Amino acid sequence: MLPSVIMNSDKSDHSGKFFNWREKAFPYLLIAPAIAVLLALSIYPLLYIIKISFQTGSGESIKWSLSNFTRLFSDSFFRDALLHTLIYAIVALTFEFLIGLGLALLVDRPLRGRNVFRAVLLIPMMLPPVVVGVVWRLMFNPNFGAINGTLKSMGANTDALTWTASPALALASVIAVDVWQWTPFMFLILLAGLQAIPQEPYEAAMVDGANWRQTFFHVTLPLLKPAILIALLLRTMDLLRVFDQIFILTEGGPGFATETVSLYIYRAAFRFFDFGYAAAMSFVLLALTNAISYAYIRLLQRQETA
Repeated sequence: MLPSVIMNSDKSDHSGKFFNWREKAFPYLLIAPAIAVLLALSIYPLLYIIKISFQTGSGESIKWSLSNFTRLFSDSFFRDALLHTLIYAIVALTFEFLIGLGLALLVDRPLRGRNVFRAVLLIPMMLPPVVVGVVWRLMFNPNFGAINGTLKSMGANTDALTWTASPALALASVIAVDVWQWTPFMFLILLAGLQAIPQEPYEAAMVDGANWRQTFFHVTLPLLKPAILIALLLRTMDLLRVFDQIFILTEGGPGFATETVSLYIYRAAFRFFDFGYAAAMSFVLLALTNAISYAYIRLLQRQETA
């Protein structure tokens, strides 16, 4: 009887270890497809971009060097494209935040028909950027566009208003289109943040005799700061890589007036087939986006700690 008992105990130990191993491995099996997709669509392209950014030439004449990165410092077109990208991002982000915050404060009040207004306001955000670009390109047309047509009917002289064909107006025009489409996104996040604020701080401010300005700057804004930082983070990341709208509206023109880093990368890679230089610019743009995102995340962490 004793040997059989020992054998049964060994079997139970082995079966217990087997089931324990399956229990530990099961979560990894569940996330394995997601990890595979992440490796295929994100990690591998990133490593490949880093690899070819250090390569010059083609075929058997490929050389490894830092020439693609050193070339960036002497490339005036890249500096102009980077400047246009930063101006585009800063101006668009400022207007989207201010208008989105104003609309969120308006809709947060008990108004009649605010649900309909909120639904209509979200329509631009749901349109594909290519569709938005085509529609606004027609509206900006100086001959039969809706904008110049409306101004002419009001008696304005529109001869100088060529919008996307004017070096002085082209960048402002594409920024206006981005503000029109993505202000609802900022509005949606800020409205959710406003509705998540409890009423107790407002009641305490009312008891203390605070006016609306003091309540806004000392109660609403501090409590809304996490939502503000998240909205700014997401929009900044999107604005720094803008491509489709500008490509449809101006293709970077007139001249170089609306050329952004993403457009310049596209031209270098698919028109001049300089993939190493395009990869170097992509890596620099990625590093810049990560640095700005890291700053936002640190501010958000400090806010949560406070």
